[in-house]
Amino acid sequence: MEIESTTFGAITIDGKTYAHDVIIRLSGDVVKRKKKLSKKYYGTSHVVSKEEAKFVFEKGCEQIILGSGQEGNVQLSPEAEAYFAKKGCKILLQPTPEAIHVFNSSHAKKIGLFHVTC
Repeated sequence: MEIESTTFGAITIDGKTYAHDVIIRLSGDVVKRKKKLSKKYYGTSHVVSKEEAKFVFEKGCEQIILGSGQEGNVQLSPEAEAYFAKKGCKILLQPTPEAIHVFNSSHAKKIGLFHVTC
């Protein structure tokens, strides 16, 4: 599994380009991010809610690598941050272009959540 590149509005993973936010599961499966889980609380997908954090997390995950968008506009809500901490899961929050490099080089049991716009 390799994230090859990202541009505004897209991310390319193993030769396939996705024109939406994605989650890369522990298994390597790529699924569409469920932004509505956060939008209903905050009116935006730029704040990750506890409900979305529960959807993202999988048992056995050691690290969440969160690509916060091309300009770094996404953040975790305090509740989501506390949820991941309670699960013993470290969070790395960086703009998506930097986060993809960290994801590719990390050897941890990891999940990636990548916001592909702002």
